[in-house]
Amino acid sequence: MSKVDPDHIKKERNKTIRWVVTIFLVTIFVSGAITLISDEIMIRSGLVTSFIILLLIVLIGIIFDIIGVAVTSADESPFHSMAARKVPGAKEALQLLRKAERASSICNDVIGDICGVISGTAAATISAQLLVRFEFSWPAMVSLLMSALVSGLTVGGKAIGKTFAVNSSTTIVHFVGRTIYALRSFFCRNSQKTNNNR
Repeated sequence: MSKVDPDHIKKERNKTIRWVVTIFLVTIFVSGAITLISDEIMIRSGLVTSFIILLLIVLIGIIFDIIGVAVTSADESPFHSMAARKVPGAKEALQLLRKAERASSICNDVIGDICGVISGTAAATISAQLLVRFEFSWPAMVSLLMSALVSGLTVGGKAIGKTFAVNSSTTIVHFVGRTIYALRSFFCRNSQKTNNNR
């Protein structure tokens, strides 16, 4: 019977605590910043622009939910083959899959919940704009309909997205890996140019 290493357990527990605290603080900061920015933009914008912003927020939530599901569904095997052939994005995809729990937590919980909160706030802002511009015999119905619309779009979009994510997990994870690869390459080139110019 193997002995449990107390130091290893302690390290893992401390790592988990740091991860939870980090996610907590990042969520508060990002949620607050995005809510503030979107509110300011929507207050100064027309109804059409406000609706577009609302749809974009819902869409972002759905896209990251798809990524989160794909990361937990995909198999590593195809990416080992791609990495051996030095296919761009394959190594990044493997890194995502090896940290699938954290990647899924960020995509589904952090970004998903942030988008859910912001879309609710955006719906309330649009309801207020509608009530100011138009007369309604039952004002509460406007807020109710906006909330129902946001909920329907979010739940329906995520339901369709989950099916797509499970069926096309390899393609989605590889696309995300290629995106990370492209961003890293871009920032590396820029940093090299900056260093050369000094």
